Amino acid sequence: MTTPEAEQSQAETADAAVPGGAEVPAGDTTAQDGGARPEERLEKAVRAAEQALIEYEIAVETFRVEVDNFSRLHHQKLGPMYARLDELDARIAEAVAARTGDPEDIRKADEARARVMPMPGVEELFHGWMDDSGLFPEAVAMLTDQPVRPPQRVRPSDEARKLYRELARKAHPDLAQEAGERSRREEFITRVNAAYARGDEALLRTLAEEWAAGPKPAEQGPTPAEELYARLEWLSQRKEMLTLVAKELEESAIGAMLRLAPDDPDRLLDEIAEQLLAQVAERESELASLLAQADGGPADGTGV
Repeated sequence: MTTPEAEQSQAETADAAVPGGAEVPAGDTTAQDGGARPEERLEKAVRAAEQALIEYEIAVETFRVEVDNFSRLHHQKLGPMYARLDELDARIAEAVAARTGDPEDIRKADEARARVMPMPGVEELFHGWMDDSGLFPEAVAMLTDQPVRPPQRVRPSDEARKLYRELARKAHPDLAQEAGERSRREEFITRVNAAYARGDEALLRTLAEEWAAGPKPAEQGPTPAEELYARLEWLSQRKEMLTLVAKELEESAIGAMLRLAPDDPDRLLDEIAEQLLAQVAERESELASLLAQADGGPADGTGV
């Protein structure tokens, strides 16, 4: 898995073409150009900048899907464990407050309980693991090491990745030179992005066939130098915007976690799950000890 930051070098070839790089006079018809049209060098620069931007957009979108999928799996697999830890922390704080009667302990217990109170939309937040009544049986089974159906995987396959990249390169809106064609490409790419986000390889194949059978973009004549300069300016601004998007993704909590194990994110989730299960066991032992002391039993909570 490669982050947009790592793939940004693919777009660097466009930097010399965008405004701020070496300027190309509109009337330059030196012998070096072999008497070519004045705007031919600008047209080549535009084509290079377009392709570089498309590759960078593909990298950013690919990483965004990876972050979204990892975030979903993170909540599905670890959400119940975090909820269990919060519940245990609240019960421990309540047990301490009941034993001491100290106003500060009571305040801490109230705060801990408030953190685990049901919230609107909690089912959506925990992706079917918890509702207002508490953990679902699947979550309880997972926390007690019983067999449980794993969360649905939505990470696109290698073939889906390949199909997506091919379609993005062929049908990208930035390749259009007139409004009607751009609108057609934007609508098509929206469908391609949605299919890729779901990892729907079959739909991506169908879309590839649809594009192959669709109308070919019309050939465009030479573009005036002024329009070519404006095009380069737009491409430069678009790349700056994508760079900010990529930075936000990489610096997000999930993005940072994903970069710790880019080639095997499932292993990272398993390691975190093991740590959380150990914390759950520690909290349960602590709570049992506090409850046993309150009942006048042994401090270890064994009841012996």
